Amino acid sequence: MTNPTAAELIARSNRLGADPKNTNYAGGNTSAKGTETDPVTGDPVELLWVKGSGGDLGTLKPEGLAVLRLDRMRALVNVYPGVDREDEMVAAFDYCLHGKGGAAPSIDTAMHGLVDAAHVDHLHPDSGIAIATAADGPALTTQIFGDTVVWVPWRRPGFQLGLDIAEIKAQNPQAVGCILGGHGITAWGDTSDEAERNSSWIIDTAAAYIAEHGTAEPFGSIRPGFEALPEADRLARAAALAPTIRGIASTDKPMVGHFTDADVVLDFLASAEAPRLAALGTSCPDHFLRTKVKPLILDLPVTASVEEQIARLQELHAEYRADYQAYYDAHATAESPAIRGADPLIVLIPGVGMFSYGANKQTARVAGEFYINAINVMRGAESLSTYSPISDAEKFRIEYWALEEAKLQRMPKPKTHQGRIAFVTGAASGIGKAIATRLAAEGACVVVADLDLEKAQATAAELGGTDVAIGVAANVADADAVQAAIDATVLAFGGIDLVVNNAGLSLSKPLLETTEKDWDLQHDVMAKGSFLVSKAAAKALIEQKMGGDVIYISSKNSVFAGPNNIAYSATKADQAHQVRLLAVELGEHGVKRTMLAKIGPAWKSKSPVFWSYTVMPVMSPGSRSGVNWMRVFVPCTDCAIARASEVFPVPGTSSMSTWPSLSIAVRMSSTTCRLPSTARSTLSARCAKVCANQVACSVVIVMGVGPRFRGRALVRVRSAATACTWRTSRRSRSRGSTRASRRARRHP
Repeated sequence: MTNPTAAELIARSNRLGADPKNTNYAGGNTSAKGTETDPVTGDPVELLWVKGSGGDLGTLKPEGLAVLRLDRMRALVNVYPGVDREDEMVAAFDYCLHGKGGAAPSIDTAMHGLVDAAHVDHLHPDSGIAIATAADGPALTTQIFGDTVVWVPWRRPGFQLGLDIAEIKAQNPQAVGCILGGHGITAWGDTSDEAERNSSWIIDTAAAYIAEHGTAEPFGSIRPGFEALPEADRLARAAALAPTIRGIASTDKPMVGHFTDADVVLDFLASAEAPRLAALGTSCPDHFLRTKVKPLILDLPVTASVEEQIARLQELHAEYRADYQAYYDAHATAESPAIRGADPLIVLIPGVGMFSYGANKQTARVAGEFYINAINVMRGAESLSTYSPISDAEKFRIEYWALEEAKLQRMPKPKTHQGRIAFVTGAASGIGKAIATRLAAEGACVVVADLDLEKAQATAAELGGTDVAIGVAANVADADAVQAAIDATVLAFGGIDLVVNNAGLSLSKPLLETTEKDWDLQHDVMAKGSFLVSKAAAKALIEQKMGGDVIYISSKNSVFAGPNNIAYSATKADQAHQVRLLAVELGEHGVKRTMLAKIGPAWKSKSPVFWSYTVMPVMSPGSRSGVNWMRVFVPCTDCAIARASEVFPVPGTSSMSTWPSLSIAVRMSSTTCRLPSTARSTLSARCAKVCANQVACSVVIVMGVGPRFRGRALVRVRSAATACTWRTSRRSRSRGSTRASRRARRHP
């Protein structure tokens, strides 16, 4: 059962965090002091409940609170070694925890514990930070609030700042809070309601003063040629630029993007002062930790062509990286963490909008929200005074703080597909939905593309919110519809990495019953549709310069003939050859092509085979001679997902072991496949080695395609606990082969 004081704190925190005028996402912290019964002694004990490190006020729950013994926390003053060693005090908080302690205490815990008030709020409101970053912030604080709110000069968050605020509170009993230079506000009260009331009063009073006394155009006049484009034009321009900009932001490591063309952004970028202010960077630690110290801003008007803008962005990116490296070199010490990347996280395009980036969609979106906060701060500070953020040296002390580095190191290991953006056609049901679900579970951002928009959006909602997946309408047989879907993808997530051509249908009819309409429909959806999707996606993949994957969901019918499926099989053969042709064109750009073939009941096999999917190899990057390799999947018998996979090159070819694979439900007891006799002994030995590490396994071999790998031999693959056996059904050229000679050709 939650302590009443803690419950009151959570309610207050949720109210404050729900209103963006009060603080940003995961910004600020709140606390309350109260009593609880010590379960050991039965005596009352005074506790401090404070929002834990990394939590968000708007969604705070009991488990997000750190709980400390107040007497022990305040006793740390007696062992405080001084400001030069104040970071050591964070570890000391662990010795003050009550019970299991709840969430990890944040760096601001000292502020809440040392201030002599029952309830304390520390927030990052735009109006408060505008005063905190104004060049004459101390004078403005007195002018706006009198002696009710006190100015506190900039100091990096920590134990010493807690001591400073506690001293100010003691020396100014009439005060209800303070403005923290370059940072935010802190308010307090004897009750939870009083603290919340004081916080709101400081925020609203600052905002009202700015509105009444600020200049009408703090950002200056409009720059001709930098005005916002009409909505349709700016979205089209944003979609055209997005892949290039994502590639810029992902030079050091892959990033997911977010785009906004909010009026506040467009107005700022159109103004005369935007270049100067953007170069000054952000000030509040919460801001620049997520946006980097400053953005990259394009200095060309909207009349410039897409090609001119891309060329200039590449030049500005080189300058940005050099400038950031110089910033790091100027302030780093021997103890500083290594540079974390020199690419921008915020890219501003006048007339179009803002692109923001992060390791995942939520981080990218929040980074954009923080820069909008920074724009509001600049507007407020410039309207009353001059925007004057903290120095680059102080920014560096925050950005490369050992405590911040430790927080990053504690973050969970990323999932296999984090940072990747997948576009799956026909994804509202069946195979496509299963693929989309698995990709989302592995951390990818997924675009569920389907002919039925309502179903696509419903499927996306099942996968998570818009930070995980979106649903788009996509008639894959319509070039304009496909391009619109790809544009929606790059605007939603910044770019594209993985394309799954899954949309399809099968009308099983014999030749004489197959109509021209049947033929056209299946070719439009699968052959033409795959072509249109691959073409539209390839342009973005190439512009990103990040490689990528194009996957076709095909069928054994693409290779082997069967009755009553002429239109479907011909279409699948078309898709199979598209993959080979794409290999020739896209390999040099690092884009891999894979065909997943659905295997039905095995041919020339009496053993049952489950429906499965396995990789059909195509061509190595840059190769024009065909494919001469195969991939083997070894799944556990009690698991429908492949646990291991290996690539076995045919003798005389280079290894493809660096090629990644997408393993989906490989489970077979036996199958018949084609394999060149020259590779059988190699495969047998390798498979025996793999199988030796499995309790029991199944092996699926899929033939390669090319002039050196024609698959003339039929080989049945069986598995056992420790080995795989091979049997060929190919007759000798003399047709005189006996049962004994065929048996002699078996390989253990």
